[in-house]
Amino acid sequence: MTETDFETTQIQAAAFRRLLQHLLQERPDVQNIDLMINAGFCRNCLADWYREAAEQRGITMTKDEAREAIYGMPFAQWKAQHQREATPEQLAAFEAAQRRHAG
Repeated sequence: MTETDFETTQIQAAAFRRLLQHLLQERPDVQNIDLMINAGFCRNCLADWYREAAEQRGITMTKDEAREAIYGMPFAQWKAQHQREATPEQLAAFEAAQRRHAG
């Protein structure tokens, strides 16, 4: 069975919604720095990609609006509820990951 472009878009959208649900409801404890270390992107990256996709379609969106769409609440509220100070180990791992992926 071959899906149409519309169906592909619908499947991709469903997978993206599932990713957001996972990050919002099941794993809000996963810190952005850990996502950056292990995956090379974080929730803020998703928000930037979301805003860029909107703008490509002629929809003006602020950084804060995009972050709220990804975080499910204003970023400052999410940060206050879920974000912890990065540990020295996390910072070192982040720097090492940046060096590995530079260039």
